[in-house]
Amino acid sequence: MERKRAVRRVGVLVLAANLALVAAKGAAWWATGSLAVGSEAVNSLADVAYSVVVLGGLYLTTQPPDFEHPHGHERIEPFVSLVVALGVLAAGAAVLWQATTSVIAGDVGRSAGITGVAVLAGTAIAKYALYRYVLDVAEDHHSPALRATALDNRNDILTAGAALAGVLGSAAGYPILDPLAAFVVAAGILHTGYEIVRDNVNYLVGAAPPDDLRDEILSRALDHPDVEGAHDVVAHYVGPEIDVSLHVEVEGEMTLYEAHDIETELILDLESIPEVDDVFVHVDPKELGEWKQEERAADAPE
Repeated sequence: MERKRAVRRVGVLVLAANLALVAAKGAAWWATGSLAVGSEAVNSLADVAYSVVVLGGLYLTTQPPDFEHPHGHERIEPFVSLVVALGVLAAGAAVLWQATTSVIAGDVGRSAGITGVAVLAGTAIAKYALYRYVLDVAEDHHSPALRATALDNRNDILTAGAALAGVLGSAAGYPILDPLAAFVVAAGILHTGYEIVRDNVNYLVGAAPPDDLRDEILSRALDHPDVEGAHDVVAHYVGPEIDVSLHVEVEGEMTLYEAHDIETELILDLESIPEVDDVFVHVDPKELGEWKQEERAADAPE
């Protein structure tokens, strides 16, 4: 319930902020004709579009488990993130096209004046605040859709700064800096789209988690007082969460009840890792010799 409220609240906040920025940048662009401000307006318009998608997607992903989705709906989130990426990439391509055609035609934007400078500076400040807030919520609740949103907000800080440099350069008598700033904005937008695609494709194809997380899984298993070895440790993403399977070696003379207790304790311990969803533990008698001392030395974290 707490996760549901938190992620939906972020979705509404980001949508409202992007609507306000579109209005402010659009007005400044209409008044000044600055390409740098115009590219930022296009960027924010794309942000509004993906914010609507994210808000709808977050509503779906926070629905409770049902018969057809016994593990819940969180695995929809990578698809939501890829929709965000498509919007980001389309916005970058649009800004790049606009800047290129303007340079070729020799139609560079006019100075944005004090209004444009104020709008761009305000954008950078607002986006920094959104970036920090959204990233914190994304990390706390392990939401790839919110992390994609945070990355876009981080990118918007840089692009607003580049646009600001362009309009100031134009005001100083170097109008070519205005479309050049639009090129920087486009490059930043396209890079963010690439980052979002890269991260979420890993979620969808079942990539392995970072090495330090696998090391923690193995270390926790070996730290159990009755576990004398572990092997065949497999961890992979299923959506934004991680499924884990492993074999552990125990004393072969244990009763089935004792082995079952060890399995349960390991599952509960490993599932307490925030990123981990399901854990499957297979208990082996150590006398089978499937685990070797050198394997533990090779696998154990330093």
